[in-house]
Amino acid sequence: MTENFTLFFLCILSLTVLTRLWLKLRHIRHVAAHRTRVPAEFTERITPASHEKAASYTIDRSKAAMLATVVEAAVLLAFTLGGGLAWLHEFWSAHLDGIAYGLAMILGVMLISAVIDLPLSLYSQFVIEARHGFNRMTPALFVSDLVKQTLLGLAIGAPVIAVVLWLMSAMGNLWWLWVWLFWSAFNLLVLFVYPTWIAPLFNKFTPLPDGEMKTRIEALLKRCGFRSSGLFVMDGSKRSSHGNAYFTGFGNNKRIVFFDTLLERLSPAEIEAVLAHELGHFRKRHIVQRIVLMFTVSLAFLWLLGQLIDASWFYAGLGVPAQSTALALILFFLVVPVFLFPLTPLSSQFSRQHEFEADAYAAEHASADDLVHALVKLYDDNASTLTPDPLHSLFHDSHPPAAQRIGRLQHQETSA
Repeated sequence: MTENFTLFFLCILSLTVLTRLWLKLRHIRHVAAHRTRVPAEFTERITPASHEKAASYTIDRSKAAMLATVVEAAVLLAFTLGGGLAWLHEFWSAHLDGIAYGLAMILGVMLISAVIDLPLSLYSQFVIEARHGFNRMTPALFVSDLVKQTLLGLAIGAPVIAVVLWLMSAMGNLWWLWVWLFWSAFNLLVLFVYPTWIAPLFNKFTPLPDGEMKTRIEALLKRCGFRSSGLFVMDGSKRSSHGNAYFTGFGNNKRIVFFDTLLERLSPAEIEAVLAHELGHFRKRHIVQRIVLMFTVSLAFLWLLGQLIDASWFYAGLGVPAQSTALALILFFLVVPVFLFPLTPLSSQFSRQHEFEADAYAAEHASADDLVHALVKLYDDNASTLTPDPLHSLFHDSHPPAAQRIGRLQHQETSA
């Protein structure tokens, strides 16, 4: 059983890595083949220079993603069949036991993974983003963010991990249900406190000033029956020139946040249309659906881990001769993404359908034409490719391709 599982794991890992690399290579070739010609439906809105910039940016990011895929696979093999986890177990079990041992194991794996990932993050931020004119982050701000994220992760993550490990050891065969209840409650709490307690640690949020913009937005919120705890502008420009808008929070603690870069580039009518799209996610209950899906999937995963936690072949098949609750958690969450990769298109399709529905809602409560103009500006400003490879898009794009999305909106505007 052990050897069969090891062979199965290696086959699935190889297939997943090769498929991901093949999809990226297809994407690079497809974008490169179309880089000199703007799609007909965008010729009046996107310049050839902007189109070529988007192609170059997409290709650079895709090449970096290919490197990250190889590194991730190498790290996974090093931790498992390469003996990394076995070595960490021998080291920490000789000095600690119980929850302290479990914390040391899990935090150790997280630290090693973060250190390995750091050069890739630096390259992405200070080479790729800078090369294409998007980076505004200084090295000092990067270090500041890293320190804050690390300290915050320890302050919140360590107690959460400790509670999970305690539940796993104290709640008998139904530990997975108790862990799921705790994990679900914790996530809801984070959604509630994030806007006012966590987000301000990294960005400055100021109330949206009075004027035409605020008047239009408040009228839209009233038409849509949406209550928020405030309209805020975030200083996203200190890190990047990319623009965005989003909802954050849960229950009565919902905020609407606009990047300052977005407000600089879009007109009040276009911002109203973008916000109507975001309100569509709320009104169509997409956020609730995603939370329910997340909780359902996490319950299924924890149940599955409950079936594997005492299976010696699960540990030995992944190169770990010992068994413990901490090792079970680490191994499970290291290898689960490998086995779930074939389901990626389903997740992407689920998300793309939500985007279409939110667009349709925006067309009903604002102007479809204004949303089209806003989207084209955002595609242009963010250097988003207008010519993605269809198969790559099927797997990886959470938003519909630009041509499909804008085509639907234009049809709605014509038939309105």
